[in-house]
Order: sequence, then structure tokens, then C-alpha cells
Amino acid sequence: QVQLVESGGGLVQAGGSLRLSCEASGIDFSRSAMGWFRQAPGKEREFVAVVSKLGGKTNSAASVKGRFTVSRDNAKRTLYLQMNHLKPDDTAVYYCASSARYAWSGVEYAPIVEEQYDSWGPGTQVTVSS
Repeated sequence: QVQLVESGGGLVQAGGSLRLSCEASGIDFSRSAMGWFRQAPGKEREFVAVVSKLGGKTNSAASVKGRFTVSRDNAKRTLYLQMNHLKPDDTAVYYCASSARYAWSGVEYAPIVEEQYDSWGPGTQVTVSS
């Protein structure tokens, strides 16, 4: 059974920080690219960030670049998203996702669309107040 479980969401004031975690089981974690997506109220799900299978390379959306940092610990089978300088526009449900089909070595182009991912977590709510 594939299981991705996010945690760390919550309510924070603008300018604050949160760290999201995603614990994975039932997947070949170290051979999968791991990414974060988010879905704000009334909007489509959008790409946030991805980290290569060995953790050496990352790619992030322009809207979060310089504020969010994605990383992974393959020994712990855990994906992280450190979110700093949060804005109200960051309010969304954040989803962890894995990609085996488009496992990213860090050399080729990063997977940045939903269709490139195989499994998804249920999401964790992040709310940033003004």
C-alpha cells in the first residue's frame, strides 16, 4: 500500500514560517522524485517544488523561490518543505507527491506537472493570516 502523509500545517501570521513534512511508505523512495503541490481556495492545484531522488537538486515555482526550501532525508523516507516569509497568498492545502515514472536524477528537466506524479498524500492545510 502506497502511503504519503503530510504534517506540519497550521495557522501562521504573514511573515512567519512553517515546516511541512511528508512521510512515505510503500514506494521506492530513494528512486522517486518527491514534490510539493498546493491548492488554494477556488484555484487549481499548482506546482510548488520538487527535489531529485538523491536530494542533490531542487526546482521550485517562481512564486515561492527564495522563500521555500524543499529537501529530503532518504534514510528517514521523509520529504520536507521549509516555508519562510509566508504570505496570505500561500494559504492552501499542501500535497506531497511522488514520481517513479519521472524520477528526477537532477540532470534532466524537473517534473513540474501533476501528470508526472504517481501517488499523492491527503494534504495538510496552511493558513496565513494578514
